[in-house]
Amino acid sequence: MGRVFEKRKHTIFARNARNSKAFTKIGKEIVMAVKAGGPNPDTNSKLRNCIQNAKGVNMPKDRVDAAIKRASSKDEKDLTEVIYEGYAPHGVPVLVECATDNPTRTVANVRLIFSKNDGNMGNSGTVAFMFERKGVFKFAPNALNLEELELDLIDAGAEDIEQNEEETIIYTKFAEFGHMQKFLEDRKLEAISSELHYIPNTTKELSEAEQDEVLKLIEKLEEDDDVQSVYHNLA
Repeated sequence: MGRVFEKRKHTIFARNARNSKAFTKIGKEIVMAVKAGGPNPDTNSKLRNCIQNAKGVNMPKDRVDAAIKRASSKDEKDLTEVIYEGYAPHGVPVLVECATDNPTRTVANVRLIFSKNDGNMGNSGTVAFMFERKGVFKFAPNALNLEELELDLIDAGAEDIEQNEEETIIYTKFAEFGHMQKFLEDRKLEAISSELHYIPNTTKELSEAEQDEVLKLIEKLEEDDDVQSVYHNLA
């Protein structure tokens, strides 16, 4: 077995870690959606979206149901959404999106990660202007017939559509996110994921060694339990 086994084992562990992080992220999103709009997905569009995203990452139904039940309990703590900003090595701007029940703990952890990985945490507004909040809808590569749907998608708010061998991605402006969601629901078109992302206005080219330094910081941020997403402008 030797190296081949070790490589396969590492790949399996990495995939399991990604799945666990994705499940934790969606679990928190479910809690916030239920706290804001109740436990019934028929009347809570945010919760419907969370459930659809859970399907997209193969999150077990019993875990989804448990998250909804837990969120409905008065004992479940409220989660606060917080954005932290800073720079990775080589001046790469970074936005860190968190969901936390203790912002004091979270900001200390995020600041420490920046500091220990040659980054600098900044104040609110430090790098946010370099990004735009957009809706990002991802589909399996052949899930949409773009020849038939393209004009309707544009009418529903599509700003850009990308298609490759792995997926089809529809981008909308922030204000059009709900409009696109409703259009897709009405057409019974199921996305793998429907999320709001921070998209960089420009990207930055670095050498491979410099990229590794930036990605080390990003990886450490993503490992933190309170961190939901990390955005940057690395090309």
